Amino acid sequence: MKKTLLLILFSVLAGCNNFETKKITSEEVLELESKTLNWKEVDEYPAFENCKNITELDKARDCFETRVANSVYAYLARQEPIVTEIIDDTIYLHLEISRTGKPEIASIEVDTLVTNQIPELKIWLQQSIDSLPKIYPASKRGIPVNSVFTMPIVIKAE
Repeated sequence: MKKTLLLILFSVLAGCNNFETKKITSEEVLELESKTLNWKEVDEYPAFENCKNITELDKARDCFETRVANSVYAYLARQEPIVTEIIDDTIYLHLEISRTGKPEIASIEVDTLVTNQIPELKIWLQQSIDSLPKIYPASKRGIPVNSVFTMPIVIKAE
């Protein structure tokens, strides 16, 4: 009787050991992670050399955005457009920083009055972005990623 009970117990235990293991490739892990990660939030914002060592996200973003804004405004201030109407408007520059650190204007939201009065504006904005110093791209989990920023630019001309 003890042998029969022991044999039944052994077969039950052996039958419960039907665990299947499946190897998961690194590509599958990356695919699963990329579905759960919020890629719109980055671990590190794009940075210029003087902002690169700032670890606090808000301060790093502010440093980057301030440097871009100052560069764009300085470039535009050197231009001397001749206008026939007073302009006091805000345009929106959508700036994309690629995973290689290359800045590119994704789009510009600008009123037709501004483009009619300052037709060179888009060219000047492109030139100001092209003259930015080296940019280190944003990263997520140590992987360089594309990022887009919207920058309001106030245009005043008399």
